[in-house]
Amino acid sequence: MAITYKWDIPAMNSHIQSEGQDNVIYTVHYRYTGSEESGGKTYSSTNIGTQSYTYVAGEPFTPYENTEAFENVVIGWLEGSLDVPAMQASIAASIQSQITPVNEDLFFTWNNPQPLPEEEVVEEEVVEEESEEEESEEESTSGDE
Repeated sequence: MAITYKWDIPAMNSHIQSEGQDNVIYTVHYRYTGSEESGGKTYSSTNIGTQSYTYVAGEPFTPYENTEAFENVVIGWLEGSLDVPAMQASIAASIQSQITPVNEDLFFTWNNPQPLPEEEVVEEEVVEEESEEEESEEESTSGDE
């Protein structure tokens, strides 16, 4: 199956005002993730980084909007300034090494025993509620003092 790639833009840094424009983005924080399903399991790898930009007065300016359309504009900036084919090659190699490992860790069990598998712990939230009777008893005893 083919690798599916996806951009995620968790944050952008901007100058409140610069060169006569508002919210001028100067750094984009990104995650570029590839995922592939193989043998009923999904494998993935992520390239995380930042990309800097400089706005020069007079150049075309796209004002910031909190929309998916503007996110697509920013993804266009990233694709125009990053080596996306190299990122995809790195992600693909990482996924392939997860699917078909070529290395493994070996050790002497008497020096470094393998940890036991963790048992699944199910946590339940316990909510203690006072009955109306207890509340009214507390109110009546606190009024006696």
